[in-house]
Amino acid sequence: MSFSSDWIADALDRLAKSPASYQVGGPTAAEPSALAALALLGAGRIDDAKPHLKWLAENQTRAEGSSSPLAGLQWPGWPTPLAIIACTVARQSGKADFGIQMERAEQWLLSAEGKTLQRSPEFGHDVTLVGWPWVIGTHSWQEPTAWSVLALKSLGLAAHPRTREGVRLLIDRLLPEGGCNYGNTYVLGQKLRPHLQPSGLTLLALAGEDSDDLRISRTIKYLASGLSDQTTAISLSYGLLGLTAHRRTPVETATWLESAYARTIGREPAALTIALLVLASQTDDCPLIKLTKS
Repeated sequence: MSFSSDWIADALDRLAKSPASYQVGGPTAAEPSALAALALLGAGRIDDAKPHLKWLAENQTRAEGSSSPLAGLQWPGWPTPLAIIACTVARQSGKADFGIQMERAEQWLLSAEGKTLQRSPEFGHDVTLVGWPWVIGTHSWQEPTAWSVLALKSLGLAAHPRTREGVRLLIDRLLPEGGCNYGNTYVLGQKLRPHLQPSGLTLLALAGEDSDDLRISRTIKYLASGLSDQTTAISLSYGLLGLTAHRRTPVETATWLESAYARTIGREPAALTIALLVLASQTDDCPLIKLTKS
């Protein structure tokens, strides 16, 4: 199922015409470039996606094969899985024959590890599980692990030990009542509150997993009850992607997204926000959703 309306065409035109950044007039960045490419590829606008893919290829570090957030930086490499996903989807289209050097990117991703800690009652999660950090040498966190799991699945490595441990970490970091925060469950004895964005991304990465852990179904319920026509654009997009990946697309999706775009457009939205809204509007046709079913 997908939606078609004037706002989506306008959004795609904006993604096609300008470099992808976090703010209007800001420098081109890896995360919005990858998401913009995915949104355009999902809409079948392959030629319009090529400049974003080319930028990702040029931004890949020669020494390691990772992708840094901005041009000219050598680290951190947390955007690498997003670059992998975008370029994998492009290659699957059969019409975009360039992108990052995938073998080196895959090797970097498999070697990147979050720092583990010794078990202690003060931690509410399993600190011995190895996922992915924002910065190498630090603890594993929810969002970089979710993107890394999705990237490895896109490469056909769903059964790889790193992917399996990443999935265990994502489930372990879910809060007892559902949803998740940035990766901790308790801090100084206080249980953290869930947030829509990491919860939606986590559900997306967990789609298709054979798990009966109640925290997953509770996370679905948390998102289903937490989204509305007033939810901010990025949180709404991630929440809808997570629900759609679990076949729970709300009937209000089209209306919510159009409303979010209308609210956002008056503030000169950057490519990151536009791309996420478009990806969420693509529902079952979204490349991120499709890779969870492959």
